[in-house]
Amino acid sequence: MTTIKQDDLIQSIADAFQFISYYHPKDYIQALGAAYDMEQSKAAKDAIAQILYNSRLCAEGHRPICQDTGIAVVFLDIGMQVQWDANMSLDEMINEGVRRAYTHPDNVLRASVLSDPAGARINTKDNTPAVIHTRIVPGDKVSVKLAAKGGGSENKAKFAALNPSDDLVEWIIKSVSEMGAGWCPPGIMGVGIGGTPEKAMLLAKESLLEPVNIQELIQRSQNGAELSRPEQLRLELYEKINALGVGAQGLGGLTTVVDVKVLDYPTHAASLPVAIIPNCAATRHTHFVLDGSGPAVFTPPALEDWPAVTWTASPTARRVDLDSLTHEDVQNWKTGEQLLLNGKLLTGRDAAHKRIVDTLAKGESLPEGVNFKNRFIYYVGPVDPIAGESVGPAGPTTATRMDKYTKTMLAETGLIGMIGKAERGPIAIEAIKKHRAVYLIAVGGAAYLIAKAIEKSTVIAYKELGMEAIYEFEVKDMPVTVGVDVRGDSVHLSGPKKWSKLIRKG
Repeated sequence: MTTIKQDDLIQSIADAFQFISYYHPKDYIQALGAAYDMEQSKAAKDAIAQILYNSRLCAEGHRPICQDTGIAVVFLDIGMQVQWDANMSLDEMINEGVRRAYTHPDNVLRASVLSDPAGARINTKDNTPAVIHTRIVPGDKVSVKLAAKGGGSENKAKFAALNPSDDLVEWIIKSVSEMGAGWCPPGIMGVGIGGTPEKAMLLAKESLLEPVNIQELIQRSQNGAELSRPEQLRLELYEKINALGVGAQGLGGLTTVVDVKVLDYPTHAASLPVAIIPNCAATRHTHFVLDGSGPAVFTPPALEDWPAVTWTASPTARRVDLDSLTHEDVQNWKTGEQLLLNGKLLTGRDAAHKRIVDTLAKGESLPEGVNFKNRFIYYVGPVDPIAGESVGPAGPTTATRMDKYTKTMLAETGLIGMIGKAERGPIAIEAIKKHRAVYLIAVGGAAYLIAKAIEKSTVIAYKELGMEAIYEFEVKDMPVTVGVDVRGDSVHLSGPKKWSKLIRKG
């Protein structure tokens, strides 16, 4: 019989979530480094370089890889011979660990979890509660797998109750092609097959915690090893997903996924439930075991494990003065062009946009200081700063969530441009084209690198919204790419289309 102390579990959970906030798993980083070496798309290669360089900066500085520090997901296998020295419930212990991790003064993590999700949506302020899955298994230890899962990738999860005769691979490839870039590729695709709807989703999520080892599987296949059906599916899906040409950040390229994971489970004769869940470029997970000897110990990876990739702005990038920019100035910007932004811009994401649009609909004035005339808005919810920082990691959020507000923002505020990540939908592109505005993209997964370009940050409206407040940033050489130009041309349509054709031609 093993006794696990309450404080040991709490401390281990807290340490684990801090650890994964700034250390990518070594296997993912090395797989991404291999993808960088192989990549032929200039835009995708630049995006991967930013992600890799950002990862190293975070490892050195112990700051979050991504501003979306994720919702806490915890899988526990508890041995039947384990007893607890605790006065808190299991869920209470885990949530206390999450609370300590996300409010750690030396590395504050963004609080993104909202209670009353279909109502008032009130921030819990400490990222609790976690999503917890528990199994009772033989043994005398507690095995814990945990992940910090960002909203951009979670929102792209898909499920289907297929007929047994349906083509499972066809559905998966079609679904991935419809995901766009909001999940921040290159990443990992988790697939769950069988069981019931909730079991398939759980399998897909848990599969993402397994090691990146697709290259070893490819080698085994080439050596004539007999593969299981899930292993065969992994190889087929890996090839076909990358053949879509989506590429890093959806810009078009050779690598969309660095691995595909498949877990299956017996299912009803009438059923074929299938779920897919992507893991983004901010892949964050770890595993530890408690055996009664104390809290878990996490060994930092060596900096030598990171690929020797750095990032600097292209010498051909256009420097833009945001403080003197006019509507006429953006008319000759072209899709795919790299820019370096200098000056002041405003921020705003979901909650702020809703308030702005509701205020305008009432014919009321926007808060003092919120003037979008000839300005840009950056879709971001930053991490709180620590000593010496003007702002914490501040990468872009998925722009498509703001599509429904774009027409009003461009028509009624004088806004001339937006900055986010991933593609814009047809409604937003039509509004951009009509008002001859532009949409710029920053690299998702490069939040700390971007934050280093923000010299000053001031909350100017809706302070009570926390990370969703409106800030004014003063930036110096903030790297972005023109995603949609004034003609409505989108790099997220042209890039993958081009690279899909090139890949098919071999």
